[in-house]
Amino acid sequence: MDEKETLCIRENIEKRELELLSPYAAKSVYSKGRAVQEAPCPIRTDFQRDKDRIIHSKAFRRLKHKTQVFFSPTNDHYRTRMTHTLEVSQIARTIARALNLNEDLTEAIAMGHDLGHTPFGHSGEEVLNEIMADGFKHSSHSVRVVTAIENLNLTAETIDGIKYHSGSLKIESKAFTLEGKIVKLSDKIAYINHDIDDAIRAGIIKETDLPQDCTNYFSLDRSERITKMLLDIIENSTGKDKISMSEETFFYLDKLRTWMFSNVYTNRLAKHEENKVYGIIRALFEYYEKELKSRMEGEEEALKRTVCDYIAGMTDRYAIQKYKEIFIPQSIQNTHSDEFLFTLAELNGLVPYKS
Repeated sequence: MDEKETLCIRENIEKRELELLSPYAAKSVYSKGRAVQEAPCPIRTDFQRDKDRIIHSKAFRRLKHKTQVFFSPTNDHYRTRMTHTLEVSQIARTIARALNLNEDLTEAIAMGHDLGHTPFGHSGEEVLNEIMADGFKHSSHSVRVVTAIENLNLTAETIDGIKYHSGSLKIESKAFTLEGKIVKLSDKIAYINHDIDDAIRAGIIKETDLPQDCTNYFSLDRSERITKMLLDIIENSTGKDKISMSEETFFYLDKLRTWMFSNVYTNRLAKHEENKVYGIIRALFEYYEKELKSRMEGEEEALKRTVCDYIAGMTDRYAIQKYKEIFIPQSIQNTHSDEFLFTLAELNGLVPYKS
């Protein structure tokens, strides 16, 4: 294949998007672009390139050791933040394909939506939200990961979808693309269904505990539940400039989600280690804050932001490892460097004290 033929690959994909995708689909050739302009890839569209950058990022790799719901599970069959991300991507791509929307953009948003999640799931997020004066939301931090910490230089469409993937099921996503709106719904569908699986596996609930009217409507079978939810979205969104569900399906989905929050996400057995999580995160934050103050100078806000960035990026096992290293006596051979903390400090404008 000569150079001229190679250069046509991306252009042919962009042409097919214009010819075949829905008029409501995001077209890569019309992307709002990147913060820093780059020469186009000869093979991939801008949205394909975004997805690849996310998958190759360090933050994405760390998702495999971050909690979804259950802390530090020894059973490998429980979901992690990475397997959750993959399930969201699969569901979102299925909807996007059925609606003839841009599957590449949808996948990029789905793969990046939880890059800023903390160790220990939402429990870790709650601690940082209490510590930080301006609060902490994993969706906003995901944007920070891709724009500042790893600086992936993604397109505006992907960043926007990541930013607005979270929030109440009752409020439509503020994402300016339908692909972004799909990911928000897909996130809810994925975690409701796979968290039912994991909660049953953990012995927290039984199938018969689920609201009977919801299981009568959706089925007890996970695959059948998801299929019914997706079909409803597709039927109610085809040929429209919005992503929506029927009132009936939305009612039962929202009821099932509410039931999960009451019986699983705040369940005593599922959350019995939560106080330990709070202790670990707070102790690490106080330690690193003191460490930075002794070695760096700069604004207090930048100092706290640096510690927050560092801890938010940790995996569950790394946070536990650092806690043991700092607070439990051990052999010097087992110590590990916090060099990246100081890399983040420079990124946030802190400078070392002059000797």
